[in-house]
Amino acid sequence: MTYESIQFSITDKIAHLVLNRPASLNTMHPVLWRELTAVLTELQRNASARALVISSTGKHFTAGMALDVFGSAGGIALDDKSAGGRANIAPQLADMQHAFNLIEELRMPVIAAIHGGCIGGGVDMVCACDIRLATADAFFCIQEINIGMTADLGTLQRLPKLIPEGIVHELAYTGRRLPAQRALALGLVNEVFDTQDAMLAAAMQMAREIAEKPPVAIWGSKQAIHYARDHSTHDALRQMGWLQSGIWQTGNLVEAFTAKQQGHAPQYDDLPPLHSFEEAKYTLK
Repeated sequence: MTYESIQFSITDKIAHLVLNRPASLNTMHPVLWRELTAVLTELQRNASARALVISSTGKHFTAGMALDVFGSAGGIALDDKSAGGRANIAPQLADMQHAFNLIEELRMPVIAAIHGGCIGGGVDMVCACDIRLATADAFFCIQEINIGMTADLGTLQRLPKLIPEGIVHELAYTGRRLPAQRALALGLVNEVFDTQDAMLAAAMQMAREIAEKPPVAIWGSKQAIHYARDHSTHDALRQMGWLQSGIWQTGNLVEAFTAKQQGHAPQYDDLPPLHSFEEAKYTLK
């Protein structure tokens, strides 16, 4: 399939999504939202990969929201002139938030490989990812405050769970840049690399390691980590019992031990596709 704003491929069960509008600094516009949502929905439904790497092209990872998203033909009109118009803003924002929620909810880990500026909506995007790698020249900026608005697509909800809240206040109120080395010290990124090529190679290697593990156990780990983030330890441990009772597969343990003894890579089943009521071929009689 041909895309206007991204490149997308799957090789050896590793999906790679590349933001691909370098001339416009990979700004986020309605076409990107549409294509991103379509790709993530397909990945979620068919589990055709076991890990997803998101990277970018050109000078910056993304310069954030495109100015033509709001108010122009084909864009998104936010009407603040009436109570009814303002009431519509919430569901419209929820529609935009959905794309980044899909990243967080994806049945496979998502690795962001960030170079240059990760600005505005870019921070919303990478905060929804599981793992973040960065180049030495990367920086993060909650740009919304610099253009007279509050960030509204997930940064202010997810970032305080990734770095100290006081730092989030600083960035959200001042619009200052958070450079890669400080982001590393704070734990926002896992590792910093000298070059984009080295970073991308590391992201792909990490994705390969993930792809070698049993997908159902990876999915279970992601569910448990996210649940523990948002709940008490007691509740999270109880949820872990329910989760493990649902996904336990003795065969995976046997395969891991046997493969180790025999000196070959273990082979695990992919996650099965999801099916929706919309696809059901049911007719009333």
